[in-house]
Amino acid sequence: MFDTLAAFAMLWAAAFSAGDPVPYETVVAADPVVAVSPEVADGSSEDATAEPADLTPEQAELMARDPDWNARASLYHAGGGGATGNDSLGCRPIPMRTLATDPRVIPRRTKLFIRETVGMRLPDGTIHDGYWYASDTGGAIRGQRVDLYTGNGRGSMQPVMRFNQQRLTITNAGRFDGCPPAWNSASR
Repeated sequence: MFDTLAAFAMLWAAAFSAGDPVPYETVVAADPVVAVSPEVADGSSEDATAEPADLTPEQAELMARDPDWNARASLYHAGGGGATGNDSLGCRPIPMRTLATDPRVIPRRTKLFIRETVGMRLPDGTIHDGYWYASDTGGAIRGQRVDLYTGNGRGSMQPVMRFNQQRLTITNAGRFDGCPPAWNSASR
């Protein structure tokens, strides 16, 4: 049986020779259904990071500093059993702003700057400025871990899905009083 399969495989390979390998970019450029912009083809994304000229002086300074933490990120959203009601400060969680931490590592009320999220395009067209607010805690958040609150429903996770289970570089940007600011208020 093995000899028959081996003979068939050799016959198939000879009849349908693949020839020389074709570079990925050539295949993508030739197929209009798969064609992507050059920025995406080279692995970058137009909304992955902001250009240095787009940064405020404070953001540029925070980008240049060594991070205070390198934490593994996970995501949570309302309606999925993770977020119910208010955060641990008694505030309503703010999508793409509220962050759960282990308060022994990153204290609550810490304003954080996560450089990977700078320039990220949100569903409403807003561009993320990189600021997050440690206003929540979670039973599974221990040590160098953070949980990013994305909003209502699984679909709200889409803009930050690429950060799920990745290490993020986090810089302490100061403290905040009260609750995390909403997107329509001054957040800096």
